[in-house]
Amino acid sequence: MELRSYIIRRLLLLIPVLLGVTLFIFGITMMFSPTQRAMLYVRDAKQLADLPAVIERYGLDQPFVVQYGTWLGQVFTGNLGYSKVVSQPVSDAIIQFLPATLELAIFATPLIILLGILLGTTAAAHKDRPLDHGTRVAAILGWSLPTFWLGLMLLMIFYGFLRGFLPPGRLSVQIDLLVNAAPFIRYTHINTIDAILNLDGPVFLDALRHLVLPVVTLSVVNVAFIMRLMRSSMLESLGKGYILTARAKGLAERVVVNKHARRNALIPVITVSGYVFAALANGVVITETIFNFKGIGWWAWQSAINLDISSVLGFALFNAVLFVLVNLVVDVLYTRVDPRVRLGQGVQ
Repeated sequence: MELRSYIIRRLLLLIPVLLGVTLFIFGITMMFSPTQRAMLYVRDAKQLADLPAVIERYGLDQPFVVQYGTWLGQVFTGNLGYSKVVSQPVSDAIIQFLPATLELAIFATPLIILLGILLGTTAAAHKDRPLDHGTRVAAILGWSLPTFWLGLMLLMIFYGFLRGFLPPGRLSVQIDLLVNAAPFIRYTHINTIDAILNLDGPVFLDALRHLVLPVVTLSVVNVAFIMRLMRSSMLESLGKGYILTARAKGLAERVVVNKHARRNALIPVITVSGYVFAALANGVVITETIFNFKGIGWWAWQSAINLDISSVLGFALFNAVLFVLVNLVVDVLYTRVDPRVRLGQGVQ
């Protein structure tokens, strides 16, 4: 009951935050002409031929407050404008491209978090020993590698040199035809999940094969970051008085490290991990482009370079809502990981 009331309070606090975000985003669009801003209200390609009528209908020559209220009303009804890049409404474009990005995030995030926590814990437990030095060097190398360079190198090796062993894209041509055939039901448009729900092994294995390179590319940099953060947090926890007491009681070092120290060290890692998932779910432009993995990041990049205002604005709104919700989830997880956190009161 206490957790429920805490979540309700946090959700209520999100309302002014989201309103502030929408006010800021819409305010930026006022730098554009009414004709350009008319794209925020267009629902289909037919309206593109008569933008002056759209300007008059939605009052784009009215004061800012009136325009903001009109636009916000359209957002609440699901009208985010028309995307010229993909020739469909922005809301439909988000629904179309989001599953690909979510698939990357679903597979990359657990790998990043688990490996980062494991390597960071191991490095801290063996401080200033060869194992610690080795993991720190690996973390520095991983963090220093440019994503585009690593992605291209992996693609050249596993697709070029090894003759298509790990290809780009989401599915091979034959499997893509199978997926779009009548017997295969697209429940979520996330290929691996749909393959499981359809009990289709070949589709699942093909989707996994196409996920390997982009997931590895995303994981190398982010694992290094989580590992370094976890190591620093673990070293701080291992120096606390309750750890010295646990060791004085004769507890095994494995129990001291994994049960007592690591639990408290997870607090900053949880925060960063939440935002890692949010960043991945918002689209990773370079990775999606290199591996032809057309997700929401690829769509946002195409929209930006083509000055597709309605698409960029829709992406910004999606980005803001996702980060706000992730922040809520992270705050709730605090209450489960650290007993010092009281619901609604923060860390004491």
